[in-house]
Amino acid sequence: KSNIGHTQAAAGVAGVIKMVLAMQHGTMPGSLHIDEPSTRVDWTTGRVALLRQSRIWPNTGGPRRAAVSSFGVSGTNAHVIVEQPPATAEQPRAERPGALTPRVISATNPAALREQATRLRSHLAAETNWSVADIGMSLAVGRAMFAHRAVLVGTDCTELLGSLDALCDGRKTPGVYQGAARARRTVFVFPGQGGQWSGMARELLETSPVFAARLAECGLALAPHLDFSPTAVLRGDAGTPELDRVDVVQPVMFAMMVSLAALWTSFGVEPSAVVGHSQGEIAAARVAGALTLDDAARVVAVRSALLRELSGSGSMVAVAMSQVDVAERLSNFGDELSIAAINGPHAVLVSGTAVAAEEFVRQCERDGIRAARVAVDYASHSRQVEPVRALLMSALASISSCVPTTPLHSTVTGDLVGAGELDAGYWYRNL
Repeated sequence: KSNIGHTQAAAGVAGVIKMVLAMQHGTMPGSLHIDEPSTRVDWTTGRVALLRQSRIWPNTGGPRRAAVSSFGVSGTNAHVIVEQPPATAEQPRAERPGALTPRVISATNPAALREQATRLRSHLAAETNWSVADIGMSLAVGRAMFAHRAVLVGTDCTELLGSLDALCDGRKTPGVYQGAARARRTVFVFPGQGGQWSGMARELLETSPVFAARLAECGLALAPHLDFSPTAVLRGDAGTPELDRVDVVQPVMFAMMVSLAALWTSFGVEPSAVVGHSQGEIAAARVAGALTLDDAARVVAVRSALLRELSGSGSMVAVAMSQVDVAERLSNFGDELSIAAINGPHAVLVSGTAVAAEEFVRQCERDGIRAARVAVDYASHSRQVEPVRALLMSALASISSCVPTTPLHSTVTGDLVGAGELDAGYWYRNL
């Protein structure tokens, strides 16, 4: 109490924490702000004394014990006896196992593929100072890729050499995959929110310098607009906001998606085109080269902050029906509900007022149609966002876009994005 005063319903918690730390450090901390002991207590009898100064808690050969009593001003009483845990021998920290790393070998035909594996096996057997991760990276991005390929998956040198032996001998073994690659182009698809989870990307932050560096760059670009760090949120640092806030999850998702694209590119996976849904289109525009990182960061920060202003004003529903059937059902709701997004032939998103959305779900369930409320309390991609139009147009008035260096397919217009198209008006329509 001399440190923090009364804690009411939490009476006793601070005392227990303080006592555990005192046991750990072998120190009995003195109580603060005691000029004169109370005259209502006879301090001359018994063995109880005020601890006016910190003292060493002597080691008597047995465990330290203490009693914590706390009587809260609100009526909460706490009493607990704490005992020092038995000493345990410090265990050596186990070495972290290597990441599951793919090693890709390619050639123009199956015989040449086995020859490549034989040469790589001989090279690795002759060298002693090599890294499994470095070998995987060199094979993935440092050599031309031909149609006939083998992927060797494992965590350490022994597994890699064993996989190479099996490939050279033509034996089938777990962790070795062979096939002929078909000439297909790669598209990077950037989703909207909804797929996030607590702890996402945490392992990548620890294991991928490319991902971590790009995430830090995104954090610097977002810093003028946010009061938190995307990296800190992904790490789960104490005091950081939760992902259930729209003005948190959207900037964090933007930073993560841009960083994931950088990671894939570092592995030699280059997109032939990019496309993004809802707020994912901002990351897609950045990766396509249509927006600078600073402009993209401003768009996502402004967009998500304005959506938070709309919290509590609407609802969204995902329904397993065709666009035509949904439109027919919505005809009875007037301006209260509208189609927000067509995610597939039988996957449509509906937005509008909360009352109308609830009735729409009830009608669908009555008729055996799968429909579910989306976990948001605003109605994106509908007329419900009109109250923030002027604010968004003003905040993004200076945004200008370049000609994309990678083809960018718009989910707002359905066409390829051209030069100068991603202005404030475009991002309002994206909202």
